[in-house]
Amino acid sequence: MVHQGIPLVGHIVRETLTRVPAHVSRDDLTSAGLAALAQAARAYDAERGAGFVAYASTRIRGAVVDELRGMDWASRSVRRRARSVDEVRGTLSTELGRPPTDAEVAAALGMGLDQLKAHRDDVSRASVLSLQGFDDSTIDDVLPVRGETPADVLEHRERLAYLRDAVERLPERLRAVVEGYFFAERPMAELAAELGVTESRISQLRAEAVALLKDALNSALDPHLVTEHARPTGCAARRREAYFAEVASHRTFAARLAPAPYEIHSA
Repeated sequence: MVHQGIPLVGHIVRETLTRVPAHVSRDDLTSAGLAALAQAARAYDAERGAGFVAYASTRIRGAVVDELRGMDWASRSVRRRARSVDEVRGTLSTELGRPPTDAEVAAALGMGLDQLKAHRDDVSRASVLSLQGFDDSTIDDVLPVRGETPADVLEHRERLAYLRDAVERLPERLRAVVEGYFFAERPMAELAAELGVTESRISQLRAEAVALLKDALNSALDPHLVTEHARPTGCAARRREAYFAEVASHRTFAARLAPAPYEIHSA
């Protein structure tokens, strides 16, 4: 019976939405209608003669109306006055051939301008607007963000994981320069003495390592940013591609998004 009545809920909700303000939530009305449908299925007694669809329809419509009343911040008297004002305004517009003034509406209703203004204020206070109804942007675009979003956190973790893997899979000499210069903050002269090369060679190795790390990350995250190799079919290019593949396959996607045991801070 519930399965039979689900399309009925959708029909009643669609019909209701054509007569209510745009901020009313379809999902809220649908939830109320489905709950009423389930209750109707439990309480239905075929021996009373009424068909289930007719019986459930009454229960669903009642639940939808109750849901609307719960959403409405205005009292029934305010809504009743609002309908009266709208009807008089529409009648006067037809008779005059133009929108009536507030004074003309107030006179037709037998009230003063102050009363009409007070009534309009009551209706305005009771109106609820959806933050997503102002334009085509989402609520995330409207509300200010003062910190990292969950998506930002996961993206940062992924980049850090790729960077750690890229450093770990560097050729031995390049890795020694990166870890010594950037992580241990050792002087170039000390690294040069340890590796048996000149300081200018350390500078060259550092630049080579940074470029390789950057392309390794881009290869996994932004392939269109990878620097094209001067000789794409040469041995160096093949070693470079093998390095990128090794970095990409070093750990699973889930492992990259897991909280890191330590952070890599870069300028």
